[in-house]
Amino acid sequence: MSRERPNLPQWLWYAYGGRLPARCREWVLHDITCRTWALRHVARALVQVSPGLLLLLLPGPLWISAMSLLGGVIMAVWYSASAMVETCEHRLAKHGYPVGTGKAKRAEANAELLAEREARYAALYRNQPEQR
Repeated sequence: MSRERPNLPQWLWYAYGGRLPARCREWVLHDITCRTWALRHVARALVQVSPGLLLLLLPGPLWISAMSLLGGVIMAVWYSASAMVETCEHRLAKHGYPVGTGKAKRAEANAELLAEREARYAALYRNQPEQR
């Protein structure tokens, strides 16, 4: 299968939780498992709250509208980040992947880095000779 990117309307639909066509299935896997997957998730969350910018058009002091909007955006990103892994797994399941695929693929990609970190930790802290 090829990794075909969705066009802008499709991506917006995807950002709001919609399912992409089957030809974009590999792109969804890449989107959820690439190195920048967390940043992509936050970007989707920001797109989801972007209609809130209409609050700035309300009559009244601009600073009140701006602070309300800022508070809403902070809370939206906070809640979105707290469920990031589960949300991404649900997106993959919608596109036909078994639950756990994203987590396994990210772990596979980071296995070498993790092994290197563990070896460095063991060399520093586990193999120290006893001091008298």
